[in-house]
Amino acid sequence: MIVAYFKVLKKRNFFFLWLGQIISQFGDRLTQIALVGLVYQKVGARSLELAKILLFTIIPVFLVSPVAGIYVDRWGKKITMAVSDITRGVLILSLGLLFIHAKSFSPVYVVIFIAFCVGRFFIPAKMAIVPAIVDKKDIVMANSLISTTAMIAAVLGFGVGGFIVEWWGARGGFIIDSITFFLSGTLILFVRTSSSGRFHPKDIVKMSKDVVEAERSLFKEFKEGLTYLFSRESTFFSVKMLSVLFSFLGALYVVLIVYIQQTLGTATKDLGIFAVWLSCGLFLGSLIYGRVANRFSLMQTVNFMLSLVSVVLISFVLIIKAYPSGVIASGFSFFLGLLGAPIVIACNSLIHRRGDNDLLGRVFSSLEVVMHFSFVVFMLLASFLADIFSPFAIIITVGIIVFLFSLQSFLKTNG
Repeated sequence: MIVAYFKVLKKRNFFFLWLGQIISQFGDRLTQIALVGLVYQKVGARSLELAKILLFTIIPVFLVSPVAGIYVDRWGKKITMAVSDITRGVLILSLGLLFIHAKSFSPVYVVIFIAFCVGRFFIPAKMAIVPAIVDKKDIVMANSLISTTAMIAAVLGFGVGGFIVEWWGARGGFIIDSITFFLSGTLILFVRTSSSGRFHPKDIVKMSKDVVEAERSLFKEFKEGLTYLFSRESTFFSVKMLSVLFSFLGALYVVLIVYIQQTLGTATKDLGIFAVWLSCGLFLGSLIYGRVANRFSLMQTVNFMLSLVSVVLISFVLIIKAYPSGVIASGFSFFLGLLGAPIVIACNSLIHRRGDNDLLGRVFSSLEVVMHFSFVVFMLLASFLADIFSPFAIIITVGIIVFLFSLQSFLKTNG
């Protein structure tokens, strides 16, 4: 199997694409960890400020993603990716050299929003160019290699980025981050492809109109998919549990970052380590659950694992409050990932097994909107409440609520 991967990597065009996207993915995560460091540097461990700045990295998913694929098909894929990365490099460099000294976060919000909007064109362009540079028989292997290494690069972006920002500050993180985007864009320019298409300035005006039309279309598909999701017990269960899970994650995302900063006393170093161990747990949990999934009810698996995750989370915040330790935090983050992995897999499997194949595209599109919406709403709500109460109180409260909900759901499905 490993030999087959090396055979694909020997192909010059794919090698440059693969290497460029790894570096670009690393840069995406380094940007986020540098933003965490910037907020900590300017205002300290503040939940609401962190939530507001990270919100501008998420909004482009709703606004730009629906139309990005349309323009990727019109423009040259290689040039789209290269321009995307080089543009992001310039924008992120401006943060490190200019806007990092601004008294207000407003220019940072604008730059980050534009950078992540531009970044939404990179992924569809990357996936669309693969058939043009890889033999048909190697496409599955190439996609597997891209997906696996992209996940590893994302983990390293958080992990290594945590140390980079801790040692050299947010300014150093942004400057190094910009270099990764320039390097990625340069590597992609070495890809030789016959893909056609050109960018025209008038496309900017056309794009704004298409955004409106795409949002209307997206809303229509969302409504159709959501109606189907609520029409069957199994699909309704999946959307309910995934909504709860992403509300749970949204409520914890910023608040947990601030809690770790306050408890362990580092801006980003321990966060990076935490993210690496969490990802390791998710990876191993996915492998283990894939081997034993058929032995257990999917619904009961979701409920049981969600209750365990909430118990581990509550134990985690209580123990590191009494014994602040990066080693203890790493161990708990690993188990959170290990126990959390089966939840998403089981929910998606329920939809795949009992859903109508002709509607799956709309169903999963609607589900994506529901999950991201739940995440954003509860991220902002929990961040606002954490400034009134405390991150510790919010995390404990969220953990108890989710435990009681999952326990009640478990007893209901078991009965």
